[in-house]
Amino acid sequence: MGAQAGCTLRPEVIVGLLPNVVEANHRLAILQWQPMAYPQMSDAKRPNQQSAFVVAYDPTWPQLFERLKAPIWEAVQGIAESVEHVGSTSVPGLAAKPIIDMDIVVAKRADVPLVIERLARLGYVHVGDLGIEDREAFQNPHDSPRHHLYVCVRGAMALENHLKVRDYLRSHPEEAKLYGELKMRLADQYRYDLARYVVGKTDFIVGILAKAGCSNTQLHTVRRANSDQNESGG
Repeated sequence: MGAQAGCTLRPEVIVGLLPNVVEANHRLAILQWQPMAYPQMSDAKRPNQQSAFVVAYDPTWPQLFERLKAPIWEAVQGIAESVEHVGSTSVPGLAAKPIIDMDIVVAKRADVPLVIERLARLGYVHVGDLGIEDREAFQNPHDSPRHHLYVCVRGAMALENHLKVRDYLRSHPEEAKLYGELKMRLADQYRYDLARYVVGKTDFIVGILAKAGCSNTQLHTVRRANSDQNESGG
């Protein structure tokens, strides 16, 4: 994807492209990063926040997305416009956390309640927008593979930035490769410190968003938001 002018960005949106973690203050919140098990770990090494766990790209991720999408689309078609595979697992060759991110796109806010109702029949529990406007989050059915599901209004800032970064990395595989290598290094260095892992990726993500047309003011907001997250230990 080439550079786009007029990129609109809120600090919590960019973190939505990074690890999925519920913040206590909901300012940088994303739904239900599930903690890993550490059965052999001493208390001194046991993380007091969510871990950064990144694996090499798995070519079965697109198939897993399609499998998760099928019952969702059956439930919401006729109301929703599409179900988008977003996040790092949507970019071929990119190392990622092994969790599928999915955005259901609706045309207008008035469509959201009916989509929430339809998803409830599949076992999805609506948990609100978590502080991010026009992006509703859900807790997954207990028997489903790990994934994150959102309902986004077309044109919403969260959705637009998910798509901008996804499309840019898909069309620039060399940069996706560099980003994956960076994530693997950071995950190894900050395996039990998710906040520092997020901050470590900030320069690279800001660079991508700059190429996608975001202003210097908007990019500065992203840097400040990620720095604040690190200082708060969130």
